[in-house]
Amino acid sequence: MNAVTDLISLSSLSEEDKAVLETVKSRQDFMLERVKSWSLINTGSLNAEGLNELYPLILEALSELDAKVEALPTDPIEEINNKGEKEYFQTGPVLRAQARLDAPLRVVMTGHYDTVFPPGTFTEIKDLGDGKLNGPGLADMKGGLTVMIDAMRAFEAGPFKDKLGYEIILTPDEETGNFASSPLLHAAAKDAHIGLTFEPAMDCDSLAGARKGSGIWDIVFHGKASHAGRAPEAGRSAIWAAADLSLRIEALNGQREGVTFNVGKIDGGNAVNIVPDLGILRLGARAPTPEDADWAESAVKAALKDALDSRDGIKAHSHGGFYRPPKPRNAAQDQLLSDVQATGKALGLDLQFKDTGGVCEGNNVFAAGTPNVDTLGVRGGRIHSDEEFFVVESLSERAGLAALLLNRIADGRIDAPEIKKLMSQS
Repeated sequence: MNAVTDLISLSSLSEEDKAVLETVKSRQDFMLERVKSWSLINTGSLNAEGLNELYPLILEALSELDAKVEALPTDPIEEINNKGEKEYFQTGPVLRAQARLDAPLRVVMTGHYDTVFPPGTFTEIKDLGDGKLNGPGLADMKGGLTVMIDAMRAFEAGPFKDKLGYEIILTPDEETGNFASSPLLHAAAKDAHIGLTFEPAMDCDSLAGARKGSGIWDIVFHGKASHAGRAPEAGRSAIWAAADLSLRIEALNGQREGVTFNVGKIDGGNAVNIVPDLGILRLGARAPTPEDADWAESAVKAALKDALDSRDGIKAHSHGGFYRPPKPRNAAQDQLLSDVQATGKALGLDLQFKDTGGVCEGNNVFAAGTPNVDTLGVRGGRIHSDEEFFVVESLSERAGLAALLLNRIADGRIDAPEIKKLMSQS
């Protein structure tokens, strides 16, 4: 088919498309009750009890699919505490569903069941009127998980099931960086043709285009304590060294287009009459391309060296770096997003794409060599705040969109192997 015919077919509804849309539409009320019940279980990233309470319910939902479903334990996550020491947190399991991995076409579908809200901080669901509900994780992303599962459920009830294999990976640690789950994300993504991730749409209802990469550092300074009144000259202030590095880091902003740095916190110190012998600088950076990320890594190392060279008696060790590579636009991404936009027209949706500095599991999938669209979840906004909301009707709307994408990948209207090939040509 030529490009015009391709576009028409993507923007039109086949009989199989109409059937999956009817299936999804009939499940709107069920999806709403499911996402509300999941929202009321606190799954803050560091709330292992809540994560372990919710995941069996998600496994039960995944069992509606024709797939092998399992919970996979994760390694503990390493963190640097306020003493500058390593400690470890055991998060919940990664949930995996696998089906028809020998099929000619494969997709990887990802999402997370943790939220940013610690226990007791955001506990109620409120009706905001105008078809919107406010509640923890309704948009980010328990709504997205519901959309994902029902889209696949509708697809598997159709005639193209045997043409498409898939692997679903649901993680307990996305909001803190996927440090425990990233190996499983990479393994699932590398052999897939297309990735579908169910983060919420952006506040303006756009989907994400390019995403910057993200880096995090914990830089621990050790100095020498001394009485600040009797012998200040005998001390070596670790806080001063951390503050010095902070200024050097902030001065990097604006030196390379699109690369940003932010010192979020400095921990350490003690009473004001003691020269502090411990300082911990918590630093984040964003970069739009792999080359920019390499530059940012080098710039942080150079700034740290200069800070240490400028004073004696201070030592430092650095932890971290770019944990999520950038996800730039390339030929593969452009083709996939164009096909998604054309598919949206079949539903009367004018889908737009907006580049963002935010990161998600789409970055991980892209780093594994797989083109992906990563904001297929519900419409909503104000995520990561107690004003988080979602649009109720977008449950069936976005489940319908995802089901149509699955149909089009399976029947060839979206040429997934050719799109995947474009990754190597970029």
